[in-house]
Amino acid sequence: MFDIRRIIGGLFVVYGVIVTIAGFTASDADIDKAEGVNINLWTGVGMLLLGLFFLAWLKLRPAAPPPPGEEETVE
Repeated sequence: MFDIRRIIGGLFVVYGVIVTIAGFTASDADIDKAEGVNINLWTGVGMLLLGLFFLAWLKLRPAAPPPPGEEETVE
């Protein structure tokens, strides 16, 4: 069964890790460009939280399988 929450959650977690690492390694010049806010760090943490939310949602409320007899048949 195909569930888009797995794809969305996985991609957000992967990209969140990458952006968070970029936030940890940001130079002072990069932080000064963003008015003193480490935007990569905050965006990465937000992406991680959103990805983990999607994966937790998938785990707690899995998609119901289709009822028997309603499967599409190819003629």
